[in-house]
Amino acid sequence: MKNYEKYERAYFMPPVVTYDWVKKDYIQREPIWCSVDLRDGNQALIEPMSIDEKLEFFQLLVDIGFKEIEVGFPAASETEYNFIRALIEKNRIPDDVTIQVLTQAREHIIKKTFKAVEGAPHAIIHLYNSTSVAQREQVFGKSKEEIKKIAVKGAKLLKRLADETDGNFSFEYSPESFPGTEVDYALDVCNAVIDIWQPANDHKVIINIPTTVENAMPHVFASQVEYISKNLQKRDSVVLSIHPHNDRGCGVCDAELGILAGADRVEGTLFGNGERTGNVDIITVAMNMYSHGVNPLLDFSNMPEISKKYERLTRMRVYERQPYAGELVFTAFSGSHQDAIAKGMKWREEKESDKWTVPYLPIDPKDVGRDYESDIIRINSQSGKGGVSYILKQNYKLSLPKEMKEEVGYFIKGVSDKKHKELSPALIYQIFEDEYVYNSPIFQISDAHFEQIDGIRAVTKIDHNGTTNIVTANGNGRLDAVNNAIKKYFGVNYELSIYEEHALERGSSSKAAAYVGISFNEKLYWGVGFDADIIKASIAALVVAVNQLPQIREISDSKDERMLEISNYIHANYKTVTLDDLAEKFYLCKQYLSKFIKEKSGLTFSENVKKIRMGKACILLKNGNMTVERIADAVGYQNVEHFNRIFKQSYGMTPIQLRKQREIRTISN
Repeated sequence: MKNYEKYERAYFMPPVVTYDWVKKDYIQREPIWCSVDLRDGNQALIEPMSIDEKLEFFQLLVDIGFKEIEVGFPAASETEYNFIRALIEKNRIPDDVTIQVLTQAREHIIKKTFKAVEGAPHAIIHLYNSTSVAQREQVFGKSKEEIKKIAVKGAKLLKRLADETDGNFSFEYSPESFPGTEVDYALDVCNAVIDIWQPANDHKVIINIPTTVENAMPHVFASQVEYISKNLQKRDSVVLSIHPHNDRGCGVCDAELGILAGADRVEGTLFGNGERTGNVDIITVAMNMYSHGVNPLLDFSNMPEISKKYERLTRMRVYERQPYAGELVFTAFSGSHQDAIAKGMKWREEKESDKWTVPYLPIDPKDVGRDYESDIIRINSQSGKGGVSYILKQNYKLSLPKEMKEEVGYFIKGVSDKKHKELSPALIYQIFEDEYVYNSPIFQISDAHFEQIDGIRAVTKIDHNGTTNIVTANGNGRLDAVNNAIKKYFGVNYELSIYEEHALERGSSSKAAAYVGISFNEKLYWGVGFDADIIKASIAALVVAVNQLPQIREISDSKDERMLEISNYIHANYKTVTLDDLAEKFYLCKQYLSKFIKEKSGLTFSENVKKIRMGKACILLKNGNMTVERIADAVGYQNVEHFNRIFKQSYGMTPIQLRKQREIRTISN
């Protein structure tokens, strides 16, 4: 890379530069599109297409909406010649489609070209000869005037043979190797050809400006095109065409600025296939217009199928990052991008917006046949919490609680990181189910029955270590009652902090999803349940969440069945039960029973009774309008002052203060 001094700028600025094109900020309407896939693209293939493959590709171009299609260089090979004859003789050319063929400005080639298109319903004969300084000096050894005579002679022969040949013909001329040609000289040659053809408004000719080997920045090309557009003879009867190549990687930019500069027509290929670095990618140019609200009059609504056919017929490959068509062009792996896209999609849905403004997505992927579910957000180790949540919502209708998204996102990302691979939506859901839906290795709840006693009483069957244990507990509601039964059975203390639910489908019989988050030592543990019965879904979610608690996982032995029976009896008779009653009921002496209860529950008999009574009192204070005196009596205290004193010792406030606190929360909510 130290030999840069041997290079110099080989382009020519026009004699007069006006820069009027700079004042335009977008393309107002579509140009005439001409596909050159079957000539320029085909000749660039290692293995050119067969006739059958070219016929299928031609139909693909017709289906997309091309009205002008360059079908070959008839003098190049018999395959080219026979393909063109097949199109004409088998009536494969629709009435509104014009084929185009290329010919050098050489007599025998021009004559063979006309034989190839004989009987064509409408064909453009594309004449070219090279005009650049390098070609004039190094290849032909001819002067400017001699090169111009080649073009004029070829133009005259085209005109004569068109009159002598059956068919309907139009003409096109290209000063090939234009980028290395003096702009005023190229214009002079083009005008000389126009003088021969004498176009009219009802029979226009095409003057095509190619960037045969792109050697200038796009604004230079635009200035060249603008100069030619303003100085062509019979401009109203001329279609000014451009044929950008991509040697500098600026083919699309050349095309767009060329249109702003006055070009009426663009020749290019699907996905930019062509010699060396290729031609301009018509898909990109057309879709760029589409993204600005301009109808390109080409149909790329099934881009995956177009890509598939293109790859099969050309044996070329559509790069994953190819604009609009690549497999990954709408895909976000980055966490921040995923979050922005997910929020943008949600905003658009909520606002019912008819304009597309989603961050990071220049167009709606559905417009080109892509799926939100599998194309937009994909998960690997770089993804964020929002991406995983989006996948679960879009594919499986799961709306995770805000607080749950981060944990699930990091958990799924961790799996991807360990596996060193992208995770499909199906695999993400499987991992999610394994961790948050079916992960209950310590215990399960096989059944629960409810009664309207002191709020809600739950008789819960807890399956643990091969035994089924029946536990009775009360709560504010059904889930709270089951929650208290679990706490009672395991002797654990945690908070049921978050509960959310939603339907998975429409209809009264559809399944619901329930999400439960419990907190212990400032950490949240999550569970998810699915069922048509929301209570069953909620209990299932609670069970999974509690199974995650470290102290639950440390438990290996089932609870003492006798202690469960004693505990259930205390719950059932908490208002009047005494230690004497228990001793008589279970045939145990009081001293042994007292020690047994303390050892198994961690609380004395009196502390157990007090805990149950205080819990019942809280339920009644929060869920009703009973007086404190009546509540005290209802939970077993005949003396209200004694009740108030014990309540304050337990909760740090009086019953009245607790009730007022509940009322304030209700008002604020």
